[in-house]
Amino acid sequence: MDHPPVRPTLLGVPFDAESSFARGAALAPAAVRAAYASASTNTWSESGLDLATLLGDAGDVDCTGDHAAIRDRISARVAELVAEGRRPIALGGDHSVSFPLVRGLAPPRDVTIVHVDAHPDLYPDYEGNRFSHACPFARILEAGLASRLVQVGIRTMSGAQRATAERFGVEVIDMPAWARGARPVVRGPVYLSIDLDGLDPAFAPGVSHPEPGGLSTREVITLIQSLDGPILAADVVELNPAVDTRDLTARVAAKLVKEIAARMLVG
Repeated sequence: MDHPPVRPTLLGVPFDAESSFARGAALAPAAVRAAYASASTNTWSESGLDLATLLGDAGDVDCTGDHAAIRDRISARVAELVAEGRRPIALGGDHSVSFPLVRGLAPPRDVTIVHVDAHPDLYPDYEGNRFSHACPFARILEAGLASRLVQVGIRTMSGAQRATAERFGVEVIDMPAWARGARPVVRGPVYLSIDLDGLDPAFAPGVSHPEPGGLSTREVITLIQSLDGPILAADVVELNPAVDTRDLTARVAAKLVKEIAARMLVG
């Protein structure tokens, strides 16, 4: 079959130097690719698409050297892929990479960010670092890179982050609200950011900041499949292979990548 005019494309971002607790997420792109290619599964999505020839791979961003230069390289690579008609699916890396990834979609678009996470990542700065993995969505909102931010799965909202959420009108569906049946209502272009610790550790143990009481793998898949509007780009971040168990979390990440790619192809 002919390839569609827009093609989902993997982009590895092996960077974890802004992690505040434990390093290891820089190893994630290779682990996710290995899980995706494993003979234990196949390349078909749940919607019936064979992604074998439909999901591209643009390799890894060079994440060595000065952190500001790395952020610039990430943004530039996203911009190149978008200009080629591709829809990047970034494999982090820690969550700090979301800021340069979204910036790469510039000029600012009328885009909604759907953010799955245990943590809001809205600190003005964390331990004096404005570019910590605890801060990317504060930077995104300050720069006006998204018209709307909807967060799902939150269960660690601090006072400082709540103030940022209120300042920018962030829509937060925390886990108590999710348990009561709240779901995001999203129309129009979407950037999807999935921190794997948004899932309960029972489903995704291989993360640096496991937080009990989270989402199931099935709930996150259903969320991906139910989003209205096109997914312009996405990231799956914070896998730490150094603490994973039998590659279970890498396999979850690969499964989510398949469903994101399939959703990109039909919307």
